[in-house]
Amino acid sequence: MNRPFEKRLTFVWLALSAITFAQLAVGWLGERGSLTPNAAVTASAIVIALIKVRVIIREFMEVRHAPVLLCRLTDLWVVLTGVSLLGSYFVGMAFSTG
Repeated sequence: MNRPFEKRLTFVWLALSAITFAQLAVGWLGERGSLTPNAAVTASAIVIALIKVRVIIREFMEVRHAPVLLCRLTDLWVVLTGVSLLGSYFVGMAFSTG
């Protein structure tokens, strides 16, 4: 492997680790000893996870150098996954409280 590539992957790995710790902090701060669902914490956890998924797809699956169509399709997949996860969560909350 060449040196710039290794540096880039190391930086991306460190960034993903920092995002993971941020995600844990959001969950810990949002919990505060209660087991009730918190929409803000859940939504932020899903969004942070989707950001991590996009970074992993781009950097570690090397989609960054792929044709534009594949880049757009993977971005579309991440967006559709996020919409379906958030949508099902909020619809479930609406039915459980209503």
